[in-house]
Amino acid sequence: MRKYFITGLLVWIPLGITVWVLKLLIDFMDQSLLLLPQAYRPELLFGRYIPGVGAILTVMIVFFTGLAAANFIGKKLFRFGERLLIRIPVVKSIYTSVKQVSETLFSSSGQAFRKALLVQYPHQGSWTIAFQTGQPGGELIKHLGDDYVSVYVPTTPNPTSGFFLMMSKKDVIELDMTVEMALKYIISMGVVVPMTDQEHAELANL
Repeated sequence: MRKYFITGLLVWIPLGITVWVLKLLIDFMDQSLLLLPQAYRPELLFGRYIPGVGAILTVMIVFFTGLAAANFIGKKLFRFGERLLIRIPVVKSIYTSVKQVSETLFSSSGQAFRKALLVQYPHQGSWTIAFQTGQPGGELIKHLGDDYVSVYVPTTPNPTSGFFLMMSKKDVIELDMTVEMALKYIISMGVVVPMTDQEHAELANL
């Protein structure tokens, strides 16, 4: 009896949490419908609320914004807008900080979270998984030199919080696993054993 109950929980809990997170995400993205004039909102056009329409609108807005920002005229307009924003004292500090983090995380040329590492933390002999976020720059290079990497050590089971460290390259070990698999290992508190890229390739060829 207990065995079947636990098996049922293992089926329904991940499914329920997935549906709940998706609902929260869709409800949040549906707020973009507020940008439309009242007469063009689904409630009036179709007589009822249709979940997901705002999510589609959000994706379209993001896509066409990227399309516009990628061409010559769009770049000029966005740079002009940025120059206006950075002249406002409080807005400047918020906008520039968020932009730097966003470009670091989402830029295809960035190195943030591109490598999973094995490091000794919080003391010698105690190992954990971390992620390379780049290399120290600016004033830090004068004191540390080029032989250091910037490392983010996430907490378990919530990897969105953690610790930022600058460690010598000789003290970190690059792991043969994807960032996604490393995150699964951290979130599961070591229950989900990560596969290497070679094991993934062998599994795909079966």
